[in-house]
Amino acid sequence: MQDVLVTVLLFLPLVFLLWLANLAERRRTAVEGQADNALGVITMVLLGAFLGIFVLLGIILGVLGLLAQAQSAAATAVAAAGLDPASFGKMGLAMWASALLGIVLLLPPVRRLLARLIPMDPRNTVHAVALSYSALILMNLLVTLGLGLRNLSALMESGGGAQSNPMPGLWAQDVTLAFMALVGVGWLSRQGIRGALQRLGVGRLSLRRLFGGIGIGLGLVPLVLALEWLTRQVGIPSDADVERLTEQLIGPLTQSLPGILTLGLAAALGEESIFRGALQPRFGLLFTTVLFALLHSQYGISVSTLLVFIVGLVLGIVRTRANTTTTMLIHAIYNMALGLITYLGVMQNV
Repeated sequence: MQDVLVTVLLFLPLVFLLWLANLAERRRTAVEGQADNALGVITMVLLGAFLGIFVLLGIILGVLGLLAQAQSAAATAVAAAGLDPASFGKMGLAMWASALLGIVLLLPPVRRLLARLIPMDPRNTVHAVALSYSALILMNLLVTLGLGLRNLSALMESGGGAQSNPMPGLWAQDVTLAFMALVGVGWLSRQGIRGALQRLGVGRLSLRRLFGGIGIGLGLVPLVLALEWLTRQVGIPSDADVERLTEQLIGPLTQSLPGILTLGLAAALGEESIFRGALQPRFGLLFTTVLFALLHSQYGISVSTLLVFIVGLVLGIVRTRANTTTTMLIHAIYNMALGLITYLGVMQNV
């Protein structure tokens, strides 16, 4: 229950700012040719202040890291907790630099420049907020790398994370992402639920897309497994820290059929709604796929990250030719098939 509450509280300000941005955009476009309105400015200021908090926290974290390294007693205490004192500085740098990037992305000249590369409207408040949010995905990855996958894994073990039930937290995260996607495309502000779902590309599946989605989802499994095998053959070993952390985060889900269903259905609902549904039509295939890969921070920068990118690229291509419902089906089938393989122990000796 605590995981659910923390997840909701973390996403609440992000959802609120998206809702406010949509209200600002509705007001801006209410009168043709109207300049950016006060509500849009307020939204930008609030988001800038929100990111400014992370800039401040990052600087404080960096200072604490320097102090911990300078004082032997503090360094010993930090090391006893399973952390490297130097990791504080790395996490602090990752936090304030990423937050600062998010603020820079709100600047009109920067948005106009990026609009030449991705299909976004630089005047649109919602697009500006969503673009700035991409820096938070980068922050999540860089802070994880700053802490270190090994340290994160050790912290989870010391806190009993490896034995916890991740299902409630995962459902909370992905349902919140789906809700965020709906609010982001204008639900509760500019259009009703039907229009929001249509904008996200969520609709009925034809028989052709149903069977095609199942086929692609199942086909991705041997493709990814073959790529993993190929990387090992060319001398690129799997990352032990990635495998250890993945086992802690996902392993409990692969030990039961409800867990396997959660692994497929929750991720398909949340990740596809936000990435292929909301973001890809505005940020394009490549940029959205990069963000999708970076979201999986538990893989750090590894072969697994590349494989996630390839899967995301396939899902994005399908989105351009079909709809988000089809990519949800593919994502669910793919995740559940991998989970079932692990559950049955089919690949243990491969």
